[in-house]
Amino acid sequence: MLVFVTGASGWIGSAVTDELRAEGHEVAGLARSDASAAALEAKGARVVRGDLGDPDGLAKAAAESDGVVHLAFNHDFTDYAGAGRTERAAVSAMLDALAGSGRPFLLASGLAGTGAGPLTEDDPSPHVGADAMRGGSENLALDHADRGVRPVAVRFSATVHGMGDHGFVARLTQIARDRGVSGYIDDGSTRWPAVHRSDAARLVRLALQKAPAGSRVHAVAENGIPSRDIAAAIGDQLGVPTASIPRADAQAHFGWLGAFWGVDVSASSERTRELLGWTPTGPTLFEDIAAGAYALPA
Repeated sequence: MLVFVTGASGWIGSAVTDELRAEGHEVAGLARSDASAAALEAKGARVVRGDLGDPDGLAKAAAESDGVVHLAFNHDFTDYAGAGRTERAAVSAMLDALAGSGRPFLLASGLAGTGAGPLTEDDPSPHVGADAMRGGSENLALDHADRGVRPVAVRFSATVHGMGDHGFVARLTQIARDRGVSGYIDDGSTRWPAVHRSDAARLVRLALQKAPAGSRVHAVAENGIPSRDIAAAIGDQLGVPTASIPRADAQAHFGWLGAFWGVDVSASSERTRELLGWTPTGPTLFEDIAAGAYALPA
């Protein structure tokens, strides 16, 4: 297959590109910078220059592919609503280009926290419409199952970890380093699911190959790790104490990350494992922390 991958040079996307290439697929990766283009060329991938703000260019690349893996998103927290609208326009353009083809369209999505037991693959996303989080793109994509597209929502854990990770856990570690204390919010009972980057990439490849139209699959290896335990592991690695931060002070202490760090999310991947034959084999989050994945200065 020739697979068009947005976000192909990113943290998850670069691992997905490697996984697809190793399985004999061709990759056409979206690149908005010379550095991203060079990284993709070094992996043997084709380069499609552009960005999410060019729906016509995205539609053309999608139409010329045998399937799409959409991983890119503009994480602009100063205009998150605008980023959501851009996301919706991009997804709409690519879906329209694939209509009637029967080709797969995989969409990176998240796990919505309910605080009431583990989220399963049967639970629909609560985000609907252009003004919803990420432009309601998960529901938009899945609604195209009856338009001759094979849409699949890939819901990634809050932390997709590994050596070189610069996401949420890296930011938490930097905050702990700067402030001299590794913090969690209130009693630290809120949870985050986790998955190793290599396992996430393999799940994407399996879903591309065989997930049915309208599927939701969960890239979840650890269902929900209490935030106080994550903070303690970071504190142990850095040699700083662990402490509770009152929710009222979360934004002042954690900045923009406070809104995410205090959300309770647990999720199951039992049905994903059965559907795709996927078994996570990578290190756990605590193993990566202990191995020094976040120990170097950010």
